Amino acid sequence: MKPDLGLYDYWPYEGRPKIRWPNGAKIAFWVAPNIEFYELDPPINPKRVAWPRPHPDVLLASSRDYGNRAGHWRMMDVMDKYNVRGSISLSIGLIEHHPELIEETRARNWEFFSHGIYNTRYSYEMDEAQERAIMEDSLESVMKATGQKLAGYLAPALTHTERTMDLLAEYGFLYTCDLFQDDTPQPVNVNSGRLISMPYSLEINDIIVYNSYFGTPRRYGQMIKDQFDQLLIEGEDCGTVMCIPLHAYAVGHPHRIGGFEDALEYITGHSKEDVWIATGREIAEYYYENCYDECLADINSRKGG
Repeated sequence: MKPDLGLYDYWPYEGRPKIRWPNGAKIAFWVAPNIEFYELDPPINPKRVAWPRPHPDVLLASSRDYGNRAGHWRMMDVMDKYNVRGSISLSIGLIEHHPELIEETRARNWEFFSHGIYNTRYSYEMDEAQERAIMEDSLESVMKATGQKLAGYLAPALTHTERTMDLLAEYGFLYTCDLFQDDTPQPVNVNSGRLISMPYSLEINDIIVYNSYFGTPRRYGQMIKDQFDQLLIEGEDCGTVMCIPLHAYAVGHPHRIGGFEDALEYITGHSKEDVWIATGREIAEYYYENCYDECLADINSRKGG
């Protein structure tokens, strides 16, 4: 058995090519709100259950629905206030369930990337035809609803098969958010084409902080600022990427939104020479044009050393 899937090579910080973002910025910053739809009674997956309680789990299903009904609008107002466009990790089924959310974010020129069809349908046990169907549905549905060609992908509920990355490259996706190995983008090893991993932090993901670390809103805001400060220092040597992954049913509650706003005010208060506020697509496109070849050559030069 292979020790791992070989999706990326070992590439230590020391001696990397010096990435610089537009305006010479040290850190590329993006915000990724997850706009999701959770089915109350999804098809059963043998590897994972959708809800922890017996059907119908009305309590948790309605708490997820809070994000689309109330939390999203509150979160969007804060991002508007600081002129930060979102890169939406989208459950594609939401296009039909809540088209008004799609229209509001499309009007703001936010980016859309795929988070599968529903966050209650997992990649485990899917055959190739099923996984292809999800990617094709994602591409077609988002193009029809928004006019955007998808650039990014975050697997539904972070579930994968051994072929996921190869299929993403085949379908022309630019980046995956499913690898958490670094604070800069990195070429992914795929059978054909190109794909990069885009830093998408689990450590400052609001769901992880609130549900796993049991952090308070004030602590969450400070964690975001601490993450930014450290990556800004390291960005002096090689440009870094910082993402804030959000869920409106978590950060969008009235008592939590202030911690997020405090952090956003702090980050956007820095100069353009420090931070480039962008979308995932913009970061990926810039990286491909200005950094990909040099970084790939550096990775290859270290092999077998």
